[in-house]
Parts: sequence; C-alpha cells; structure tokens
Amino acid sequence: MAHAQQNQSMPWDWWDRIPVSRRKLLKLGSLGLAGMGLTLPRLLASESSQTKSNQTPLADNCILLFLNGGPSHLDMWDMKPNAPDGIRGEFQPISTSLVDYQMSEHLPRLARQAHLATIVRSMNHTVNNSHAAAVYASLTGHDRGEQGGGTKSTDHPSLGSIMARLRPTAANVVPHVCLPYITKEGAGGPPQPGFFGGFLGHSLDPLFVLKDPNAPDFRVPELTLQNEVTSDRLAARRRLFETADGSIESGPSTSREMSRMQSRALDLLTSERTQRAFRLTDETDATRESYGRNIYGQSTLLARRLLEAGTRIVTISWAPDANATWDTHGSNFKSLKGTLLPQFDAACSSLIADLSERGMLERTIVAVLGDFGRTPRINANAGGRDHWNFCYSVMLVGGGFQPGLIYGTSDSTGAFPASHPLVPGDIISTIYTALGVDPTTDIHDQFQRPYRVVPAGEVVGDLLRRRVT
Repeated sequence: MAHAQQNQSMPWDWWDRIPVSRRKLLKLGSLGLAGMGLTLPRLLASESSQTKSNQTPLADNCILLFLNGGPSHLDMWDMKPNAPDGIRGEFQPISTSLVDYQMSEHLPRLARQAHLATIVRSMNHTVNNSHAAAVYASLTGHDRGEQGGGTKSTDHPSLGSIMARLRPTAANVVPHVCLPYITKEGAGGPPQPGFFGGFLGHSLDPLFVLKDPNAPDFRVPELTLQNEVTSDRLAARRRLFETADGSIESGPSTSREMSRMQSRALDLLTSERTQRAFRLTDETDATRESYGRNIYGQSTLLARRLLEAGTRIVTISWAPDANATWDTHGSNFKSLKGTLLPQFDAACSSLIADLSERGMLERTIVAVLGDFGRTPRINANAGGRDHWNFCYSVMLVGGGFQPGLIYGTSDSTGAFPASHPLVPGDIISTIYTALGVDPTTDIHDQFQRPYRVVPAGEVVGDLLRRRVT
C-alpha cells in the first residue's frame, strides 16, 4: 500500500421471464388504488420493516459503475510495461495526477483525476468460470464459488436493496435504480443475480430503467401518467384515498401497510422532483456530449440526476449480457481501444467532475467494479485475454474514500496479489461502512430469519479518510 501524488435496450418482456412473478415494475395503465396496490407500492414496502444502523455515515449516496464481463486490469489500472512479450499489452502507460502511478493511455481524462481516487490492485475471489457467480460475489460480498444459474429467492440482496431497508429515502423519490439493462448470463440466458432484493423480497428490487437514455424519445413509462389519467383525476383519487385512510389505519396490519404503500405511490407519481430527474433534455448539449452520446454515457448522466433528485443508490450494468462488452476473450485490445475505454473514460470522468463541481463528491461514492480481471497471458484469439479471478483492480472515488491512494500491489505479471490482498466482501463492507451501515448488522428476511448485511468480509479502514463511529 502506498500514497502517491452497444446500443439496444433489453426488451420489456424479459421481465416476464424472471422466476418469481413480479411483472413489469409499474403498470399504470389502469391507475387506481387497487392497481397501485399490486405494483408500485411493492417497491416501497421496505419502510414497514426498517432496521436502524448505528454508523455515522461518511456518504449518503453511491453510483456503482459495474463493468460487467470482466475489465482487463492489465490494460487499465495495473499495467506491466516491463513484462515479457505475450503478457505485456499493446497499450502504453501514461502519467497521472499521482506521482509514480500510471494508467492506460486510453484513459486520459481519468488519469488527470487519479489524485481523487482510491485504486485497489490486489483484488481476488474464488470464481473464474461463471460470470453470474462472479458478479454476485462482487456485488454482494457473498462468494459461494462456481454456482451459476439465474436469480434465486435465497440470494443475498443487492447494495441498493439493503440500503432501501436500512437508510430509506424520502417518500417522493425512487430509492434504488438499475439501468440500462437487466444483464443476462450470456445471450438468451437468465438474469444475473446480485442486482435484486433476494431474500428481502421483490418489493426491494430496484426500479429498472430499460430504455436507452440516449434515444430522442427517452421516457420512463412506469413513472408517467397515461393520457387518460389527468393530474386532476389523480388528485381526486388522492382525496378519496385520504378519506378512506382513517378507516384503513384502524384495520388489520396488512391493510395499514398497503395504505402506506399506496400513499407513497401517489407521492411518487405526483412528484415533480422525481419526474424532472428523467428529463435529460434539460442538460446542455455540451454536458451530454461530455458524458458520451451512447447508452452508457447517458445512463451515467442520468445517475447523477437521480442522485440530485434524492435517489440513494444507482447501479449501471455495462452490458446487455455477460459476453457483450468487457468479456474480451477475443480482440481485447481492439475492443478496449475502439469502444470500451473511450466510452468509460468519458462517462466516469464527467461524472466525477460534475459531482465535484456540484459539491456532491464528498458525500457520494463512485464505485467502479467488475466481476474479475483478465489473464496475464494474451491468447491466440485475435489478441484476447480470458477470465482471471486471482488478481484484478477496482476504483473508488469520493464518499469518504481516501483520495490519491494506490492500495495493494500485484506481482510482476499482474497474476496474483503481492501485498494487501482483498476480496469483494472487504470492498462491499467498506462501502456499507462509508454509507453508515455496519456490515456485521443482522437483517431479516420475510420469515424474520437473521442474516449478516455482508456475509463475509472486513472493513478496510485504510481505504477511508477517517474511522466511522
């Protein structure tokens, strides 16, 4: 450790294939109280069973840029220019705003922001085959080995789902958003675990925004009143609901719970704050160009706007399926140079700059994670690199993380940690700690069975600017 100075949305009918029958998040075509009781209120049900955390938060929000498929640490954060042929990549290292630290020539804007970042170069876990299992471990800290397949009701919940339970947001904002895809485990495969409510139930799934924010007609129909439902009609329904609310509150607990959820559903549907967050046309052309006029750049910009509207956690999954983007078994250098690194560099650096200029970076974590790294040995498939779980890198910026910290080292070929090895549970535990949640706290499933917030992992205090009490 040392201090140093594709563009096609997932079809909406994919949701119909998720194992538990939780159809499209919000169906507002027949907007009535009974209909809302089966749709939007389920997203909001977490408030009925909050668990209080005893941590003092360093951060309030987190944007998680998940480079789904396995980004090459050797061609981004942990370059090895002196490694032998066949391991050393095609890219040149460039100087950064930190003395004695270099990163890829294709990350020039992030290189100028390295003094703001914590970069960990000694990550590892047990999963080298299944993307789904590696994604799940990286997002939840629950490393259960090579267990592939789709989502399960017994899965550990996502960061956003647990935060919605433990640090709920205001009634008129969406607590947790995931975009722009529900990433599949290979084309046509099941959805990857780690993004959902898991054993907390589908009411704590995120709001999935599966439309392309770069499209000229971008809108979120789930949070939009249909034409036949005017604001006057909705106001009348609110008055009717409030009239009935007194008798509901004196009724059974399930009725009272539904009453609270329906009330918050109405808050969301009538909230200008929430509606405004999705109006990307309010941004200047220069800002939108800075992030990149592509689905990932505009998703990242939308993430910033959602945080400004009060959303606590936004997760961007950078692939429609696990093999589509960062899984560079073939043409690693061509894909990174031509598309992946320029898009990522523009989106992530613009996000960091925007948050800093708005005074938001100190209370917002930008976490850049992936499911694993890539092999030191370059393969014969047009210069590709394969899965490598034994050593990889992550980057964390803002929200209480140490600026200008390069933590851990890898060996001479980037194959194994040489110092300060960390596992995903350590990173997730530290993120929770920065967000004011004790990762050893118990949360309870729908049957009141206790589980630890992070199944296994330690808080890495050296990554944070100060200890959390």
